[in-house]
Amino acid sequence: MDIKFILALLSTAITVVAYYPYLRDLFHRKTKPHAYTWLVWAITQGTATAALWYGGGNFAAISLTVGMLLVLTIFFLSFKYGTKNITKSDTAVLFLALLAIVVWWQLNSPLLAVLMVSTIDGLGYIPTLRKSFVEPWSETVSFWVSMSAASILALMANGEYNLLTVTYLATLAVANAIVAVLCLTRRKGVPRP
Repeated sequence: MDIKFILALLSTAITVVAYYPYLRDLFHRKTKPHAYTWLVWAITQGTATAALWYGGGNFAAISLTVGMLLVLTIFFLSFKYGTKNITKSDTAVLFLALLAIVVWWQLNSPLLAVLMVSTIDGLGYIPTLRKSFVEPWSETVSFWVSMSAASILALMANGEYNLLTVTYLATLAVANAIVAVLCLTRRKGVPRP
């Protein structure tokens, strides 16, 4: 059996398993997703998934495809279970991300699209980072750690290594780790609600 296929299956399994505690905490109202972040991610991850398939990512795209469906699920659930702590700066970030998406849709370059999607996805983290700084207990840290690990495994499962197949997954690995570290660091100074 191909090692890259095994890594892709492991990445996919981690992705699916990581969502269990996140969804559990969401339904128990411990985790409060930010709808703006998850909307941006649904759009960008859908695009990055298509680019990964197009760029020869092969098995690596399996995990992103499953992850995209789960991101959509969280986005829709965030209307009922998400944070109501939405600021003007969150709205500005959403507007900029959506504007960038419109610009990117007009381009006819897969590489430029992946670079823009990675940047837009990074912008999508800003509302969650801001919320996590203020409310570090409102996120499930194991989810973010697991998603960072799943992204690293997906990177290792790539069929080809090029900017189309590496950029977005590397962005996810780093950004997810930053959310986890921020929450853990801030929890030391913010009492559990």
